[in-house]
Amino acid sequence: MTRAEEHAAPYRELTEDVVVPSFEIIATIASSSAGRDGQYSNVSTIDHLRPYVDAAAENGMFALLDLQPGRTHFLEQAKLYEELLLEPHVGLALDPEWRLKPDQVHLKQIGSVEAAEINEVSAWLAELTRSNDLPQKILVLHQFRHSMIRNRQDLDTSFDELAIILHADGQGDQGSKTATWEALKQDLPEGIHLAWKNFYDEDIPMLDAEQTFQVEPTPVMVSYQ
Repeated sequence: MTRAEEHAAPYRELTEDVVVPSFEIIATIASSSAGRDGQYSNVSTIDHLRPYVDAAAENGMFALLDLQPGRTHFLEQAKLYEELLLEPHVGLALDPEWRLKPDQVHLKQIGSVEAAEINEVSAWLAELTRSNDLPQKILVLHQFRHSMIRNRQDLDTSFDELAIILHADGQGDQGSKTATWEALKQDLPEGIHLAWKNFYDEDIPMLDAEQTFQVEPTPVMVSYQ
């Protein structure tokens, strides 16, 4: 909790918006082995994740459950965490890098997902939010190559119950990161916000808060990995 607050604090001096420290918790973790179910994804239990979710609530923070589904459909994994997503401070993140086709394995191919599959998740999450009178939920989509989200122009952004955020995951020297950012924001469907990721070890150099907020447009979310 202390670490999240330390990262958030410098941004409060740069914006009049409310800055909310948050966790992004990898709930299902890409695996190098198929596992008993053959899906190349290790699934965390709700009991394992609950302490993090509860601690976030107790400290006025937000929590995002990140899915690295392997060969599993994103919606199938999202539904595993319905109990946690019913909490008003819990959102969802989808990581297409780790969404495999039936003949793919992690680290040999970069995964991808069709916009139609994301739309199924969006519709389900929006209905869950609406039917339980929950506040608007964040849905994060990770991306660093155009090929990771196929037919991105077909993403459904019409759900008032969701704030959809495209998370630009580029890393390396700042020239490369800027090029990734500029490429990903081109032809971005209307209604999708942008997020920036700072990598502790991979970025050369890693931006500080003031430099991060000089990115155009200003990110609505900044994460550290």
